[in-house]
Amino acid sequence: MKNNRRDFIKKIGTLGGAGLLASTPIIGIAASKENSIKDSKTPVDDKPFSISILQTTDVHCQVHPHDELFWENDNAVFRKTGGYAHLATYLQNERQKNPNTFLIDTGDMFQGSELSVKTTGKAMVPILNALGYDLYLPGNWEVIYYKKAMQTLLGSLNAPKVCANMYHDLGDGKKGELIFPPYYIWNIKGVKIGFIGYTDPLVPLRQSPNYSKGIIYTKPEVNLQHYVDVLRNQEQCAYVLIVAHLGLSQQIYLANMEACMGVDYILGGDTHERVRKPIQCKYSKVVEPGAFGSFVGKLNLTIKNGKVINDDYELVEITANKFKPSNEISSLIKNNEKPFADEMYKVAGYSTIPLYRYFVVENTIDTMILDALKWKMTEVDIVLSNGFRFCPPRTTPDHTGNIPITDGYIFDMFPVDSTVRTGSVTGKQIWEWLEKELHNVFAKDASERFGGWVIKFKGMKITFNAFAEKGKRVQTVVIGNAPIDMEKVYKICACERDGDPSDILCRMRNVVDAKNTNNTLHSVMKQYLAANSPVTPTPPLNADILDAPQTLLTQVTGVDYVFR
Repeated sequence: MKNNRRDFIKKIGTLGGAGLLASTPIIGIAASKENSIKDSKTPVDDKPFSISILQTTDVHCQVHPHDELFWENDNAVFRKTGGYAHLATYLQNERQKNPNTFLIDTGDMFQGSELSVKTTGKAMVPILNALGYDLYLPGNWEVIYYKKAMQTLLGSLNAPKVCANMYHDLGDGKKGELIFPPYYIWNIKGVKIGFIGYTDPLVPLRQSPNYSKGIIYTKPEVNLQHYVDVLRNQEQCAYVLIVAHLGLSQQIYLANMEACMGVDYILGGDTHERVRKPIQCKYSKVVEPGAFGSFVGKLNLTIKNGKVINDDYELVEITANKFKPSNEISSLIKNNEKPFADEMYKVAGYSTIPLYRYFVVENTIDTMILDALKWKMTEVDIVLSNGFRFCPPRTTPDHTGNIPITDGYIFDMFPVDSTVRTGSVTGKQIWEWLEKELHNVFAKDASERFGGWVIKFKGMKITFNAFAEKGKRVQTVVIGNAPIDMEKVYKICACERDGDPSDILCRMRNVVDAKNTNNTLHSVMKQYLAANSPVTPTPPLNADILDAPQTLLTQVTGVDYVFR
């Protein structure tokens, strides 16, 4: 039966069935705002025409142009990119060039800035609606204000939302209905283009557990074949795409699974990777268009007689000086920021060197955070910080000649002002935890990779082989000035995660005497900058990677891809 079904999908894909049954009525969630039910009866155009599918992802509420890091000739260079007002002009130009344009955002649109936190995401809604998106997918951070707020925020957006693996939790692990429709069909000139949505099923582990309380996530492969059948065989779609927020490694893994047979493209997100040439996997092509609004992924499809006869992909850089800002979007942003502007633009301190968070192992932003925590928490042996990816670089000096760190930029670095928490663990616990965290980043099996970059720490130095076998990556650990003692008890500190059991700290289990302090991440950073500015947070090589360059920019291996 499986082989017959496989042959049938292949046959439908070859025929490009939209041209055969273009008059089939669209069922349920199939109609788009440009094409009503009557459009499904439009005869297929026998002249070649092109459509453009544009994608943004992981903008993280970065509404203004910002410094962006590029890796060119083995050096970091910076250019000003992004900004929703500049993006609006690019989108207007593209729609004028080709009215058959479809705009998607694949998640993390409500977390990442002080403006978003102060308004619990509401300030983003009018901006996104004004940009005229056609489809949305929730990302892993859409739950930051909890389930009900996520539903309200996404429900306030004018365009449809899709996600085929987020279900209402009925209690006791019982799965209810899908929170969002699983798929969407764009009917353009009698040709159907199908989109299936999937977000990261590891959200309850990656984010604070309480954020996603009331939601059950499943892996994409649980129901992907079913929805491919629906779109290919029932709805007669000429092209099927997955819109995903899974991370590039996981998206490549999915595109090599048989469950992905019948899917042409995966338009991905989550890991902020910049795929400039589509990654050809066994069943599908995979792309991911960077982050922070610095890029737009542009997929052009040429269609003739109801079939897609050619596809072409481009990663477009939204260079700030190339696109004049839209007055409408600029005004929206200014009005939304006005009540909070004095606080957001207040300078808390300065850095003498560029601030960034792009390298897998160590970065200047994380170094500054760790320096601040160790400065404040003098009684602990080791301070820890998660391997976050979000926060654009900051490299432009002001009149002082140094780089200003505003209150708003502190929110960019960590939008959640978590409480600083301390506890005690043995050397053996630390070693085993390091092995687990490194496996999350560098697992040979892409399906086992998890979340962000290498965990960050101060007060401890390690050497490791990223691509060694599981459980054998850590080579040496020094705490203070002495080799780690497996029996010794060490005091650690990190941020509290909402919903974690009391004996877990930074995903380390069985922490003894764990307790909250009176400090938060924001208060510690402001105090540190006030006392020590300007700072020079040079990465100190606390984590020394032995089998790859210290400037490693991606954990994706085994495919034709380079981050730049």
